[in-house]
Amino acid sequence: MKVLSINAGSSSLKFSAYEMPEQVLLINGLFERIGLDGKYTIKVNGEKITKEVDLPNHTTAFKILVEELINYGIVKDLEEIKAIGHRCVQGGSINKSVVVDDDVMQSIKDNAPLAPLHNPASAIGIEAAKEVIPNALHVVVFDTAFHTTIPEENYLYPVDKNWYENYRVRRYGFHGTSYRYILERMKQILNKDVVNLIVCHIGNGASICAIKNNESINTTMGFTPVSGLMMSGRCGDIDPSIVTYMIEQGMSVKEVNETLNKKSGLFAISGYSDSRDIENGIKEGNKDCVLAQKMFVRRIVDFIAKYYLELQTVDAIVFTAGIGENSISTRKDILNELKPLRIVLDEEKNNSIAGYNENNEGIITDANSEIPVYVVPTDEELMIAKDAYSFI
Repeated sequence: MKVLSINAGSSSLKFSAYEMPEQVLLINGLFERIGLDGKYTIKVNGEKITKEVDLPNHTTAFKILVEELINYGIVKDLEEIKAIGHRCVQGGSINKSVVVDDDVMQSIKDNAPLAPLHNPASAIGIEAAKEVIPNALHVVVFDTAFHTTIPEENYLYPVDKNWYENYRVRRYGFHGTSYRYILERMKQILNKDVVNLIVCHIGNGASICAIKNNESINTTMGFTPVSGLMMSGRCGDIDPSIVTYMIEQGMSVKEVNETLNKKSGLFAISGYSDSRDIENGIKEGNKDCVLAQKMFVRRIVDFIAKYYLELQTVDAIVFTAGIGENSISTRKDILNELKPLRIVLDEEKNNSIAGYNENNEGIITDANSEIPVYVVPTDEELMIAKDAYSFI
């Protein structure tokens, strides 16, 4: 059975096709610059193909996607695509993946003010997919759903209750699909049905989640993905008065928002948003890169320590996503700061695990470590496909 996993952006469309239930990835790719001078890239049979093409809208992208699925022999016709899973960032109070119907579509649109850059794009992608592939079962997978178990004392902000009751201001958390994937994988690795984890999803966007008895009880991202950790371009937690102060200095709300979301974080301190460039800068003695790394590590360590106290019992700490899976030096820096928790790094094991190595998963701590630390590659696309398949 063929199942598609779809992640639609305002001008992009990321896709993967799986054979289910075997969970075999058949083809994946990305349509970019939709509505502009479009192009798309496909990875299939170990080959990467890029084509430039007119992409006036998402419907056109889906039509081309179907053509390529047929061209490469993934499917013979549309009827072979039985289900399509769609990623949506903001689900509000929806606590699980759901089949698309009129009420679900309205909920996605109603939650658009909470995620103005993401939810409208998700709605466009779903509507385009339903137009081109109408007979498939369409399922929405919400990033926020995993975090609906966070207790009230952790999701409420200490502000006027009216902000929550009338404007839905609360901690929502994101990266939930990634955390669900890591949770299921760690239950297998630890051979336990119920686990307590601290999962560090550290990539271009970064967050940490405290998982107790298989449920999210706290996470660093809040009302929006800009809060919590310092990230590639996002500032993370700052004094909120900085926002009003900078507006009083003459910046517009839009300019402040743009700065905090895209021109802050690692980029603001070092001039680089890619951790690989920062690591190279550190080797060359670039003081700004050294400072950026220290700030980045400090904030990650602070939240790990906080969640350690909140969980009380921790079965494992897990690194995942781009930096977590690949930056050997960042993992080392973090674990060296966690020595007071009696965490003991095994440098040989740490050095051997990365996405670009043959070995991309495993434990990176010594047998004497109080808490084992693992590197586990995440796979949000597969998780979305599994959710969609579960409704068949």
